[in-house]
Amino acid sequence: MTLRKFSTCFFPVLAFFLLFSTSSTAQDYAMSAEEVNPVLISSTIPDVSVKNTDGENLNLRDIVKDQPTIFVFYRGGWCPYCNSHLADLKKIEDDLSEEGYKVYAISADRPELLKQTMDKNELTYTLLSDAPMTAAKAFGIAFKMDDKTVERYKSFDIDIEKDSGYDHHLLPAPAIFLVDQEGVIKFSYVNPNYKERIDGGILLAAAKAFN
Repeated sequence: MTLRKFSTCFFPVLAFFLLFSTSSTAQDYAMSAEEVNPVLISSTIPDVSVKNTDGENLNLRDIVKDQPTIFVFYRGGWCPYCNSHLADLKKIEDDLSEEGYKVYAISADRPELLKQTMDKNELTYTLLSDAPMTAAKAFGIAFKMDDKTVERYKSFDIDIEKDSGYDHHLLPAPAIFLVDQEGVIKFSYVNPNYKERIDGGILLAAAKAFN
Protein backbone atom coordinates (compact mmCIF):
# COMPACT_ATOMS: atom_id res chain seq x y z
CA MET A 1 0.00 0.00 0.00
CA THR A 2 1.38 3.42 -0.92
CA LEU A 3 1.75 6.15 1.69
CA ARG A 4 -0.98 8.19 0.00
CA LYS A 5 -3.44 5.28 0.07
CA PHE A 6 -2.51 4.51 3.67
CA SER A 7 -3.14 8.12 4.68
CA THR A 8 -6.48 8.17 2.89
CA CYS A 9 -7.64 5.05 4.75
CA PHE A 10 -6.03 5.67 8.12
CA PHE A 11 -6.90 9.24 8.97
CA PRO A 12 -10.70 8.99 8.60
CA VAL A 13 -10.58 5.92 10.85
CA LEU A 14 -8.39 7.78 13.33
CA ALA A 15 -10.81 10.72 13.29
CA PHE A 16 -13.70 8.36 14.02
CA PHE A 17 -11.97 6.83 17.03
CA LEU A 18 -10.96 10.23 18.35
CA LEU A 19 -14.56 11.40 18.05
CA PHE A 20 -15.84 8.27 19.76
CA SER A 21 -13.30 8.63 22.55
CA THR A 22 -14.22 12.25 23.12
CA SER A 23 -17.93 11.44 23.23
CA SER A 24 -17.53 8.53 25.60
CA THR A 25 -15.53 10.60 28.10
CA ALA A 26 -17.75 13.67 28.01
CA GLN A 27 -18.57 15.08 31.44
CA ASP A 28 -21.77 13.83 32.99
CA TYR A 29 -22.85 17.11 34.55
CA ALA A 30 -23.84 20.54 33.30
CA MET A 31 -21.99 23.78 33.95
CA SER A 32 -25.15 25.51 35.15
CA ALA A 33 -28.63 24.55 36.33
CA GLU A 34 -30.05 25.99 33.12
CA GLU A 35 -28.06 23.49 31.04
CA VAL A 36 -29.11 20.23 32.70
CA ASN A 37 -30.52 17.50 30.48
CA PRO A 38 -32.91 15.36 32.56
CA VAL A 39 -33.88 11.82 31.67
CA LEU A 40 -37.13 11.78 29.73
CA ILE A 41 -40.61 10.69 30.69
CA SER A 42 -41.21 7.05 29.65
CA SER A 43 -37.53 6.29 30.28
CA THR A 44 -36.48 3.68 32.83
CA ILE A 45 -34.71 5.17 35.83
CA PRO A 46 -30.94 4.66 35.97
CA ASP A 47 -29.49 1.65 37.77
CA VAL A 48 -27.84 3.60 40.60
CA SER A 49 -27.56 3.39 44.37
CA VAL A 50 -27.73 5.96 47.16
CA LYS A 51 -27.26 5.68 50.94
CA ASN A 52 -29.75 5.81 53.79
CA THR A 53 -29.20 7.48 57.16
CA ASP A 54 -27.20 4.45 58.33
CA GLY A 55 -24.87 4.61 55.34
CA GLU A 56 -26.33 1.50 53.73
CA ASN A 57 -26.59 1.30 49.94
CA LEU A 58 -30.05 1.29 48.39
CA ASN A 59 -30.60 0.71 44.68
CA LEU A 60 -33.30 2.96 43.25
CA ARG A 61 -34.62 0.26 40.93
CA ASP A 62 -35.04 -2.06 43.89
CA ILE A 63 -36.90 0.64 45.83
CA VAL A 64 -39.59 1.08 43.19
CA LYS A 65 -40.36 -2.63 42.91
CA ASP A 66 -42.45 -2.50 46.08
CA GLN A 67 -44.75 0.35 45.07
CA PRO A 68 -44.93 3.47 42.87
CA THR A 69 -42.41 6.00 44.10
CA ILE A 70 -41.82 9.73 44.05
CA PHE A 71 -38.15 10.72 44.02
CA VAL A 72 -37.50 14.29 45.12
CA PHE A 73 -34.06 15.73 44.41
CA TYR A 74 -33.20 18.72 46.60
CA ARG A 75 -30.00 20.70 47.11
CA GLY A 76 -29.39 20.04 50.80
CA GLY A 77 -30.51 20.62 54.36
CA TRP A 78 -28.71 23.99 54.31
CA CYS A 79 -31.11 25.35 51.66
CA PRO A 80 -34.14 27.22 53.09
CA TYR A 81 -36.13 26.74 49.89
CA CYS A 82 -35.49 23.00 50.07
CA ASN A 83 -36.57 22.84 53.70
CA SER A 84 -39.77 24.68 52.84
CA HIS A 85 -40.42 22.27 49.98
CA LEU A 86 -39.74 19.22 52.16
CA ALA A 87 -42.17 20.57 54.75
CA ASP A 88 -44.81 21.15 52.07
CA LEU A 89 -44.41 17.57 50.85
CA LYS A 90 -45.12 16.38 54.36
CA LYS A 91 -48.56 17.98 54.10
CA ILE A 92 -49.56 15.74 51.19
CA GLU A 93 -47.64 12.64 52.25
CA ASP A 94 -50.76 10.92 53.59
CA ASP A 95 -52.67 11.72 50.39
CA LEU A 96 -49.82 10.34 48.28
CA SER A 97 -49.74 7.24 50.45
CA GLU A 98 -53.46 6.71 49.90
CA GLU A 99 -52.75 6.76 46.17
CA GLY A 100 -50.15 4.04 46.69
CA TYR A 101 -46.98 6.14 46.52
CA LYS A 102 -43.94 6.34 48.74
CA VAL A 103 -41.74 9.44 48.90
CA TYR A 104 -37.93 9.48 48.92
CA ALA A 105 -36.02 12.78 48.99
CA ILE A 106 -32.43 12.71 47.74
CA SER A 107 -29.66 15.29 48.26
CA ALA A 108 -25.88 15.65 48.21
CA ASP A 109 -25.77 15.69 52.02
CA ARG A 110 -23.76 13.02 53.82
CA PRO A 111 -25.86 10.30 55.50
CA GLU A 112 -25.05 11.73 58.94
CA LEU A 113 -26.73 15.04 58.06
CA LEU A 114 -30.01 13.55 56.85
CA LYS A 115 -31.30 12.92 60.36
CA GLN A 116 -30.82 16.60 61.20
CA THR A 117 -32.98 17.63 58.25
CA MET A 118 -35.62 15.05 59.15
CA ASP A 119 -35.77 16.26 62.75
CA LYS A 120 -35.76 19.94 61.79
CA ASN A 121 -38.74 19.53 59.47
CA GLU A 122 -40.40 16.71 61.44
CA LEU A 123 -40.40 14.49 58.37
CA THR A 124 -41.72 10.94 58.32
CA TYR A 125 -40.76 10.05 54.75
CA THR A 126 -37.26 8.84 53.85
CA LEU A 127 -34.24 11.02 53.05
CA LEU A 128 -31.36 9.54 51.08
CA SER A 129 -27.77 10.61 50.45
CA ASP A 130 -26.30 11.02 46.97
CA ALA A 131 -23.09 12.62 48.24
CA PRO A 132 -20.94 11.69 45.20
CA MET A 133 -23.85 12.85 42.98
CA THR A 134 -23.95 9.54 41.14
CA ALA A 135 -27.74 9.48 40.98
CA ALA A 136 -28.10 13.15 40.06
CA LYS A 137 -25.62 12.67 37.21
CA ALA A 138 -27.45 9.58 35.98
CA PHE A 139 -30.78 11.43 36.05
CA GLY A 140 -29.19 14.27 34.06
CA ILE A 141 -29.82 16.97 36.66
CA ALA A 142 -26.34 17.51 38.14
CA PHE A 143 -24.56 20.79 37.56
CA LYS A 144 -21.35 22.35 38.82
CA MET A 145 -21.37 25.50 40.90
CA ASP A 146 -18.91 28.16 39.80
CA ASP A 147 -16.09 29.05 42.18
CA LYS A 148 -17.54 32.49 42.90
CA THR A 149 -20.82 30.99 44.11
CA VAL A 150 -19.00 28.39 46.22
CA GLU A 151 -17.05 31.15 47.98
CA ARG A 152 -20.16 33.31 48.38
CA TYR A 153 -21.96 30.41 50.04
CA LYS A 154 -19.02 29.93 52.40
CA SER A 155 -19.41 33.55 53.48
CA PHE A 156 -22.94 32.57 54.57
CA ASP A 157 -21.48 29.62 56.50
CA ILE A 158 -22.69 27.14 53.86
CA ASP A 159 -19.93 24.64 53.10
CA ILE A 160 -21.12 22.17 50.46
CA GLU A 161 -17.77 20.37 50.54
CA LYS A 162 -18.17 19.66 54.24
CA ASP A 163 -21.83 18.69 53.87
CA SER A 164 -21.23 16.25 51.04
CA GLY A 165 -17.72 15.12 51.92
CA TYR A 166 -16.65 15.78 48.33
CA ASP A 167 -15.02 18.69 46.52
CA HIS A 168 -16.92 18.18 43.27
CA HIS A 169 -19.02 21.32 43.86
CA LEU A 170 -22.00 19.60 42.24
CA LEU A 171 -25.65 20.12 43.07
CA PRO A 172 -28.87 18.77 41.59
CA ALA A 173 -31.34 21.05 39.88
CA PRO A 174 -34.43 20.60 42.11
CA ALA A 175 -36.51 17.84 40.55
CA ILE A 176 -39.40 15.43 40.99
CA PHE A 177 -39.67 12.04 39.29
CA LEU A 178 -42.84 9.98 39.62
CA VAL A 179 -41.92 6.35 38.90
CA ASP A 180 -44.00 3.19 38.55
CA GLN A 181 -43.07 -0.27 39.85
CA GLU A 182 -41.38 -1.13 36.57
CA GLY A 183 -39.01 1.79 37.05
CA VAL A 184 -40.59 3.85 34.27
CA ILE A 185 -40.82 7.61 34.73
CA LYS A 186 -44.44 8.70 34.40
CA PHE A 187 -44.11 12.35 35.35
CA SER A 188 -41.26 14.72 36.07
CA TYR A 189 -40.71 18.32 37.10
CA VAL A 190 -37.29 19.97 36.87
CA ASN A 191 -36.75 23.68 37.44
CA PRO A 192 -33.30 25.30 37.25
CA ASN A 193 -34.60 28.12 39.46
CA TYR A 194 -34.08 26.69 42.94
CA LYS A 195 -36.54 29.22 44.39
CA GLU A 196 -39.43 27.68 42.48
CA ARG A 197 -40.80 24.24 43.41
CA ILE A 198 -43.77 22.25 42.21
CA ASP A 199 -47.03 22.97 44.01
CA GLY A 200 -48.20 20.11 46.21
CA GLY A 201 -51.62 20.14 44.59
CA ILE A 202 -50.12 19.68 41.13
CA LEU A 203 -47.92 16.83 42.32
CA LEU A 204 -50.88 15.11 43.96
CA ALA A 205 -52.95 15.53 40.80
CA ALA A 206 -50.15 13.97 38.75
CA ALA A 207 -49.88 11.09 41.20
CA LYS A 208 -53.60 10.42 40.90
CA ALA A 209 -53.51 10.68 37.11
CA PHE A 210 -50.76 8.09 36.73
CA ASN A 211 -51.91 5.76 39.48
